[in-house]
Amino acid sequence: MKTVLIGVGQAGGKLTRELADFDSRMGFGAVLGAVGVNTAEADLQELPFETVLIGQDRVKGHGVGGDNELGAEVMQSDKQEVLAALEGRITAEAEAIFVVAGLGGGTGSGGAPVLVKELKRIYDVPVYALGVLPGRNEGAMYQVNAGRSLKTVAREADSLLLVDNDAFRATGESLGEGFDAINREIAQRVGLLFASGEAVEGVGESVVDSSEVINTLRSGGIAALGYASGESAENAEGNINTVMSTTRRALMTGTSLPEANEADAALLVVAGVPDKIPRKGVERARRWLEEETGSLQVRGGDFPLDSDRIASLILLGGVERSDRLEKFMARAKEAQKEAEEEAEKQEDPADAWRNDELEDLL
Repeated sequence: MKTVLIGVGQAGGKLTRELADFDSRMGFGAVLGAVGVNTAEADLQELPFETVLIGQDRVKGHGVGGDNELGAEVMQSDKQEVLAALEGRITAEAEAIFVVAGLGGGTGSGGAPVLVKELKRIYDVPVYALGVLPGRNEGAMYQVNAGRSLKTVAREADSLLLVDNDAFRATGESLGEGFDAINREIAQRVGLLFASGEAVEGVGESVVDSSEVINTLRSGGIAALGYASGESAENAEGNINTVMSTTRRALMTGTSLPEANEADAALLVVAGVPDKIPRKGVERARRWLEEETGSLQVRGGDFPLDSDRIASLILLGGVERSDRLEKFMARAKEAQKEAEEEAEKQEDPADAWRNDELEDLL
């Protein structure tokens, strides 16, 4: 799926860089171009593609400090600068636009919904969002920001592909190492999704193309992506169980949004050497996926890839009923309530001078 990426905010910029790097390393050619957008000048300097600094008149290149209302305002004010940077990049070859953002910060969570809405007004291709939820230990402000942003982006985008940081974080890692590792994991999954149906070496029996990705996401709302791989046998017959095993793990333990098993639509992509991908195994896994997701719209196909492994990639469309999502929204609401209560407790310094027990001198 020929795609143009727009990374908004610090997390969005870094993930966009990882996606572009993965696509380039693998030689897929699915990413047509990338642009980074931020209110913090320092975060843009490490990005190897065109960047746009917004909000200079308001925050002077120092970021919005987690204030996503301010992030939305500056994107609204400076959206023409972003659109100018995209001119010539979103050509007739582009099949989709992805706005990439961390949903917990200020610029990404505030700016992404505004930009998605504007892009949909201008372009005919689908405009998707790739949003990253903060982990539960990242602070109340990030939970509140993400809760508000998630609802808005899901409404504005053609679909919101959601990634939960807690699904990928390993124990013992520093925060920086954790985010870098998460970005690599996401880039591998989403990069393979972008590459599905592209012209790569080898011919599969039933190759997935970009229209099937778009159709799976057609219902809108929230989407998730599952992935798992296993060592390939020497022939297709020996890989029937491998395809079933990787498909089960991709759905049960490998999704970007854990516990997102019910879906309106799904797409199963089995990647590997074409001669070693068993049609019987793919079809069996597809039927199993129908039963597990409760969807009658489950597509399945191959992705020719020169590798000594077999991988199952599962795209789930319409996973709003996810238990994980409900828990996150409840957490965001609780964080919002606590923040409001804390604000009420904060005494205005001026109140200290208003004391009925002391009379004014004059």
